[in-house]
Amino acid sequence: MDFIEEMRWRGMIHDLTPGVEEHLRKGMTTAYIGFDPTADSLHIGSLVQIMTLVHFQRSGHKPIALLGGATGMVGDPSGKSQERSLLDRESLQKNIDGVRIQLTKFLDFDCGTNSAELLNNYDWFENMSFLDFIRDIGKHITINYMMAKDSVKNRLETGMSFTEFSYQLLQGYDFYYLNQNKNCSLQLGGSDQWGNIVTGTELIRRKNGGEAFAITTPLIKKTDGTKFGKTEGGNVWLDKAKTSPYKFYQYWLNASDDDASNYIRIFTLLSRQEIEGIEKQHQEAPHLRVLQKALAEDITVRVHGKEALEAAISASNILFGKSTFEDLQKLSEDDFLAVFDGVPMVTLPKEEFRNGLGIVEALGNRTGFLASNGEARRELKANAVSVNKEKVDEELVLNTSHLIKGKYILLGKGKKNNYIIVVE
Repeated sequence: MDFIEEMRWRGMIHDLTPGVEEHLRKGMTTAYIGFDPTADSLHIGSLVQIMTLVHFQRSGHKPIALLGGATGMVGDPSGKSQERSLLDRESLQKNIDGVRIQLTKFLDFDCGTNSAELLNNYDWFENMSFLDFIRDIGKHITINYMMAKDSVKNRLETGMSFTEFSYQLLQGYDFYYLNQNKNCSLQLGGSDQWGNIVTGTELIRRKNGGEAFAITTPLIKKTDGTKFGKTEGGNVWLDKAKTSPYKFYQYWLNASDDDASNYIRIFTLLSRQEIEGIEKQHQEAPHLRVLQKALAEDITVRVHGKEALEAAISASNILFGKSTFEDLQKLSEDDFLAVFDGVPMVTLPKEEFRNGLGIVEALGNRTGFLASNGEARRELKANAVSVNKEKVDEELVLNTSHLIKGKYILLGKGKKNNYIIVVE
């Protein structure tokens, strides 16, 4: 497939240098994207660039994912209003190891001539002296050129250290090094990286008269104006220890129709025909959220695997569908608390459940879930009360066998009112 054409209909082209389309049509091209290891996991904002490399490889070209073991020690000033905190080497290595594992899930590293490569720029910066760098690289790029970049201009009032000022030269040298040693003629990245990227194309031109190209993707924005990839709890991470597969799945499931229509083009490999078919189906019955479900399922499988998707769907159904005590037991403790986030809780001593606590007392005077023991009896007679999602009568005595994960009991009244007893 034609890479640019594919990226255009998906809404993933923001800017490109002249001649890049003709260059790509000449045959297999090598391109790279850099990932600075600022944390030990990437978040979903990085998925845009990961998917760019995936589409590039599927178009028959060779992708390089470059880990910023060196540039990560400096910190990219692009889009930042203040200087980043510098990472120590131990933290940086931990981050590199985490990011490396995640990147290997998406690209094919064993498919012949266009196999992906995973590199670390620390390998070529490690033995370069400061004097070598300013003589061999710094002399080719003027201060005027560097000052014209938005990443610098936007910080002139608040100030910028020489460390961050030099970042664009370091990234420019990455492109030059890959151009010379890996025949890499194209750098890809987000639109906020344009200034850094063209510093690389300029360095290649000035140092050896070579030709290099750039393509950037637009920064993803949500239609309601809030920041993409953020929730009240912070970033949506690719690491399941930081963002559980359930919460990850829910993020996409809760997207608005307009956002979901945009995301399904950017973050999935579904074809144009498939996407338009899903959108048509969604328009016929928007309440079924067919579009959001297709989006959430596709991305969750790619990031976390089929088993994690099934667990996330099962957890999602617990709130709205039919479920059992066994279904609740299968949830991890984190997912259980995530599913019932915001539900009122009370803590009771475990001793009460060893001896047995009557359901009327548990609903009424002991917890305050219902206003009184009298109301508890009325709701029980009306068959409106559940324990761990299963209907009960007033004869029930709660004991340790009712504990979910050995710690929780879920009380319910009707379909929407839930209450959790934490047993300690």
